[in-house]
Amino acid sequence: MAVEDAGKRALITGLSGFTGQYVARELRAAGYQVFGTITPGHTAGEREFAVDLLDRAGLAAVIREVQPDVVAHLAAIAFVGHGDVDQIYRVNVVGTRNLLDALAAAEKKPSAVLLASSANIYGNTDVGVIGEDVPAAPANDYAVSKLSMEYVARLWQDKLPLIVVRPFNYTGVGQHENFLLPKIVSHFRRKATDIELGNLHVWRDFSDVRMVVHSYRKLLAAPAAIGQTFNICSGRGYSLGEALDMMGEIAGYKINVHVNPAFVRANEVVRLVGDNRRLIAATGPLDMVPLADTLRWMYSA
Repeated sequence: MAVEDAGKRALITGLSGFTGQYVARELRAAGYQVFGTITPGHTAGEREFAVDLLDRAGLAAVIREVQPDVVAHLAAIAFVGHGDVDQIYRVNVVGTRNLLDALAAAEKKPSAVLLASSANIYGNTDVGVIGEDVPAAPANDYAVSKLSMEYVARLWQDKLPLIVVRPFNYTGVGQHENFLLPKIVSHFRRKATDIELGNLHVWRDFSDVRMVVHSYRKLLAAPAAIGQTFNICSGRGYSLGEALDMMGEIAGYKINVHVNPAFVRANEVVRLVGDNRRLIAATGPLDMVPLADTLRWMYSA
């Protein structure tokens, strides 16, 4: 990769998270000096800051010290089934507001601030392939918190160069087994004969985390992306059954699937497949990794 952004300073919130680590790698390869926030209580390494998004003064101090050229705001409660609803709203909404406030007050303004929302905001829709203009219909607290974050961000749209991204499902090596595909892969890796899952009749647009972070880097460097909202997706839907069949072929055996009612979510979103044309218009062609290749990578890691 060409060192296109040599010397620029990038701040990633949620640096130590699954996505944060991949974004850091992508930006370093492009020449950025990468700084990041991590959760308090963890030991901060070089260019890392252990700061809570709810600590307004601490956050402002980080912004003053780093003086970022670009910001990727990834820190969030990202698991739909997270048990502490209050924390979901505090971190995802108030935490984002604190960050935007600190960035707007800084002497040096960044050239781009990417805010990670979620395709979950669309909820259940009868649209086959979801474009960015489909009305939001959030069906859980996580989705409501992300849509609220988008509305909060609008208060800063005349003060900061904002880019909102709505990633659909994505996965890769290192994602927690709370998430569906890593759970399935881990069962096959340990040669489990049985697996318990929730609703089997769901379709998802699964992307590879490497494509996702590549698109984030491209958007941060694209002046035309400022002020826009982008679906981050492959444009292809897979049923849960298809994903299980792919893993069975990779691992060389068929697993016994049991539906556990405890894993069936109320208001489950049945189909979530995105339209990525706006994204590709802004970034140019992206390498859409086939799901089978992503699963093979995860299985052999």
